[in-house]
Amino acid sequence: MGALAVITALSLGKGLVDPDGFLGPAWVRLPMLLVAAFLADVLPRTLWQSRFRYRQVPELVRRRVREHWTRERVILVGLGVACFYITYVSYRNLKSFLPSVVPKTWTFDRELYLLDRTLFLGNEPSTMLHGILGTSVSAHFLSTIYLWFLPLVPLALTAWVVWSRNIRFGYWFVISQCIAWTLGTASYYALPTVGPGFEYPWLFEDLDPTASSSLMGALSDNRQLVVNGVLEGAVQSVAGFASLHCAITLLVAMMAQVTLRSKALHLALWVNFGFTVVATIYFGWHYVADDVAGIAIAFVAFYLGGLASGYRFERAVPRPELEASGPEVAVAD
Repeated sequence: MGALAVITALSLGKGLVDPDGFLGPAWVRLPMLLVAAFLADVLPRTLWQSRFRYRQVPELVRRRVREHWTRERVILVGLGVACFYITYVSYRNLKSFLPSVVPKTWTFDRELYLLDRTLFLGNEPSTMLHGILGTSVSAHFLSTIYLWFLPLVPLALTAWVVWSRNIRFGYWFVISQCIAWTLGTASYYALPTVGPGFEYPWLFEDLDPTASSSLMGALSDNRQLVVNGVLEGAVQSVAGFASLHCAITLLVAMMAQVTLRSKALHLALWVNFGFTVVATIYFGWHYVADDVAGIAIAFVAFYLGGLASGYRFERAVPRPELEASGPEVAVAD
């Protein structure tokens, strides 16, 4: 992904942009992410164990580092954060380059829009959802679900690389994430679209103003400024096929199902995935085909990531064996 981003930038005569750089340049932000991952593990735990008796904190920190922050853990956190960060920054740049590589006449919004109408017997799926769910309370609820994706990505990455009891599960999560974002980037170029909310905005005028609709408006304006060369040093972030919201939320739910014990967390992540699918159609971020493709990406990334990290996919594994401590089947915290 890094090589593709560099090659594409050079071929277009553009520079690579470090997106979301409110914490400074990448060479500052990446070490900060690593330090934050360490502190997120050590500080809350030691403060709780010491009952805020601060003289006990140094010894508890040393014990936690000795027991948990082994060489293997440090390598996982360093490689995991760095590789994901490179993949994500490359994804944002390659997504931004899309209008410069693919002419507007090559987009497939009309075809996917007609496919949606065919699947729903001449109706727009978003309009049907507006009629079923309403356009006020549901709009604000689904907007919150949709935007929850933004903190979910770094939080889930940190959780798996820092707290997975089995090191292999941490690698599985990171590898699957990198594969999913890479396949998502490829899908943007394979079938370029902008999405119904950008191509057919009048279908969504009945919705109450929400943070999601504000974000869509800001992205639309930003896209025009970047494409027209008015705004430099920024990325445009509009691409429809496939839905990485669906891909990543499904991938996190599947990883939790296999590697975590908490049934409540399983349920919460599966419900989050379901509402995310609804939100993508409800607000016009994606066509139905986008969500189907995103789901396919999640399954491919999950399977390939498991194989790459050494997990054995076996049928009818007995429950006691799933709870064993072997490297392929041990569960995570």
